[in-house]
Amino acid sequence: MIRSDFITTGFGFQRYRVVREIGIAHGIVVRSRSIVGNFLGSLQTIFGGNISIYTELCEEARKQAFEKMMKDASGLGANAIIGFRFESTDIGQGLTEVLAYGTAVEVTPM
Repeated sequence: MIRSDFITTGFGFQRYRVVREIGIAHGIVVRSRSIVGNFLGSLQTIFGGNISIYTELCEEARKQAFEKMMKDASGLGANAIIGFRFESTDIGQGLTEVLAYGTAVEVTPM
């Protein structure tokens, strides 16, 4: 599996050079809010501030998408990912898609 310190939003790493661009690596997760989560989230909105139940849901979805992307890149033969990004979209009532993606590459020390 690719180490998290070999994933960057930039397009290179100090002291390493990209020797091969392999292709797009991605991880996707679709999450839904439970009835209990919606109820607790609604209660938290009454008082304002951070809606922790939704924050935790988003953090977990991002983590899962990130891990799936790393696994995808490893399966493609990469040892690093450049140009890493997250995107999320509501795709239905209470359904959110979280996508992690980047360019799977092979890097070697300079």
